[in-house]
Amino acid sequence: MPATQFDWSGRPVLVTGAGGFIGSHLVAALVGQGAVVRALVRYNSLGTYGWLHDLPSDVLRQVDVMQGDLRDADSILRAVHGQECVFHLGAVISIPYSYVNPSEVAAVNISGTLNVLNACRAADVRRLVHTSTSEVYGTAQYVPIDESHPLQGQSPYSASKIAADKLVESYWRTFDLPAVTVRPFNTYGPRQSARAVIPNIIAQILAGSTVTLGTLTTTRDFTYVDDTVAGFIRAAEAADVAGLTVNLGTNTEVTIGEVAATIARITGRPLDIVSDERRIRPGKSEVRQLRSENALAKSAFGWEPKVPLEEGLARTIAWFESHLDLYHRARGGYVI
Repeated sequence: MPATQFDWSGRPVLVTGAGGFIGSHLVAALVGQGAVVRALVRYNSLGTYGWLHDLPSDVLRQVDVMQGDLRDADSILRAVHGQECVFHLGAVISIPYSYVNPSEVAAVNISGTLNVLNACRAADVRRLVHTSTSEVYGTAQYVPIDESHPLQGQSPYSASKIAADKLVESYWRTFDLPAVTVRPFNTYGPRQSARAVIPNIIAQILAGSTVTLGTLTTTRDFTYVDDTVAGFIRAAEAADVAGLTVNLGTNTEVTIGEVAATIARITGRPLDIVSDERRIRPGKSEVRQLRSENALAKSAFGWEPKVPLEEGLARTIAWFESHLDLYHRARGGYVI
């Protein structure tokens, strides 16, 4: 369906996981469109708001930042109260972390999502936009991967997201909760954790280091963060889409080795890659191929990606060049 004019001015919206990579970009985009944004961030003893601190001060001043925890039902009820739309991005997202702390990942991603669903029912929200991940598909059984592709729990993280997705589906079917699930494919861009492959490669190349990676032949469907955020917003705006699960991807794929070579070419730096077995997932857990079918996003939301990979990488590299001091060197790559 074609994009329709939607006025966000004065509309109260909540973003969970607002201090994260995609969440901080979404907050900025919603403020820019006039929404009244409440940002839920996880409490920490430093009192910091994650990547929200990277937003321009005039943008951050317009955001109602609330500290809480997805696992605390009362704090989620308070956060959702009075909101017209909820963008649920909050999650523990690290796949390697899920290998060693699966209980925390399940508690946040499953029980936390249940708390959001119950709060959205109580608040009678107009739309819940729930965040899935392409990891729920596991290694592609066919490409491009459409929304009917079988789900495979190839890591505790992906299993927790499958469970969360199914909870959202159940609340739509059982309680008619107006929820839409968006399933981003390998979003990248400024502010992403260097635990993800593209910023890790960029940070290592800019530092003049040997690039330490795991498997180079796996393929991914990389989507620039501005495109992903546009998909989230269209999911909240579009009519007659409750109950849908929709891929947000480019319908292309590229190997990790090819991405590393492109980054080296853009930066003009030499590329020296070594393989670190600690960065290779267990064999049955490795997702070897991802490539989205995005026809449903085009027809249901009027959405399609606009930023080519090379342009997105150039933008991301430019941001890292001025923020590399925020990342620190760890054995086997860079982290933040």
